[in-house]
Amino acid sequence: MKRRTPISEIMSTTIIALERTDDLNRAETLFKRHNIRHIPVVSEESIIGMLSYSDLLRISFADVTEDEHDVGAIVYNMFSIEQVMTKNLICVSSKTTIKEVAEILSENEFHALPIVDDSILVGIVTTTDLIKYLLKQF
Repeated sequence: MKRRTPISEIMSTTIIALERTDDLNRAETLFKRHNIRHIPVVSEESIIGMLSYSDLLRISFADVTEDEHDVGAIVYNMFSIEQVMTKNLICVSSKTTIKEVAEILSENEFHALPIVDDSILVGIVTTTDLIKYLLKQF
């Protein structure tokens, strides 16, 4: 296993992102359509927050009702993306090593990190990306 491998080797560069003006219904659609669990929230090319599927579940009663679409839509209309997203993010550069990223993720309670170079969002890495990388090493 290479010790100084940069995170750019395994990060996702196809970024599905939300704008602060998007609504939570759009967020849920993107989560489901792309089968992802984290979406960066951007203003132009700069990241301003991160929304996770868990954030949506936390505010939604949809899983405990019979008509989940209607209840989800009602609840989602009560909140903006900015109210639900995580704002104080830890970001790393594309030159940060995979080991350093693994340490950050293992010490915190989140499962994705935005990759930012020169204030521009260039990628995202998740714990799943790290596990896939480790599995390839064996």
